[in-house]
Amino acid sequence: MAARHPIARGIAVLCTVIVLVFLATFALTWGTEGRLSSALALAGRVGVVDVSGVITSSDDVVEALRDFQHAPSVKAVVVRVDSPGGGVDASQEIYHAITELRGKKPVIASLGGVAASGGYYVASACDAIVANPGSLTGSIGVIMELGNVQELLQKIGVQAEVLKAGAYKDMGSPVRPLTDEERTIFQQMIDSVHTQFIAAVADGRKMDPGKVRALADGRIYSGEQAHDLGLVDKLGGLQDAIAMAAERGGIVGEPHVSHASLGHEPWWWRLLFNFAPSGLFPLRPTLGLQLLYGGPFPR
Repeated sequence: MAARHPIARGIAVLCTVIVLVFLATFALTWGTEGRLSSALALAGRVGVVDVSGVITSSDDVVEALRDFQHAPSVKAVVVRVDSPGGGVDASQEIYHAITELRGKKPVIASLGGVAASGGYYVASACDAIVANPGSLTGSIGVIMELGNVQELLQKIGVQAEVLKAGAYKDMGSPVRPLTDEERTIFQQMIDSVHTQFIAAVADGRKMDPGKVRALADGRIYSGEQAHDLGLVDKLGGLQDAIAMAAERGGIVGEPHVSHASLGHEPWWWRLLFNFAPSGLFPLRPTLGLQLLYGGPFPR
């Protein structure tokens, strides 16, 4: 048999060494992670889920909440809210996911700089709410904004033609003003969703619905004011919320903290749409009619 070429032998030896190093590294890593996981399972973890920016989708947050719900080593969860609110549907879906988790593990809300309207809606589902004294919260209300570009179109010589089946099919169209009857229909719908907001806060906070309704005129409160009104349980920051969650979860000693990894919009997208003036509402990501649990400030 012919002798192997020296280069071929060298390549074979190198490949063998690489494989052996890989296997050794894998074994060591697996063993370390296994021991670490066991230690964390015994010590207990507090999971942290961020609800930040305008609430336009619930998918990532709901998935993170359910992951923590099914993780044996996670004994309690903190929902960190730094949001001025957003879509009604997304806020309600996160609320219900927290309610489901709350039946299995303690859930504490930590309010950041702004946790208003839909942000407070989400927080109210938790077992307790911790807010900084200067946090902006409350804004328990519903808003719908409709643009009317009829005069603008006339000035540039554009005339809209609408074909429809159903008297109210184009209700809210930007190419004509609302009728009084249509305005009444919209207001009835908004009032219905507002009542849902009040009921959700009353149920989550175990408050009298009448008391919540008296506070639900859309105004914002500081964290300190909200605490005095019963909308917040304790004044403090994120670490205070984590400590409360750990205590309620039966964790002894310093808790290990796991932050959920969420997919976020690019910074420039958040900058553009979170701070766009109200007049630019038709240009925002969700076009057309949209009910918002949004605050009385740029969303």
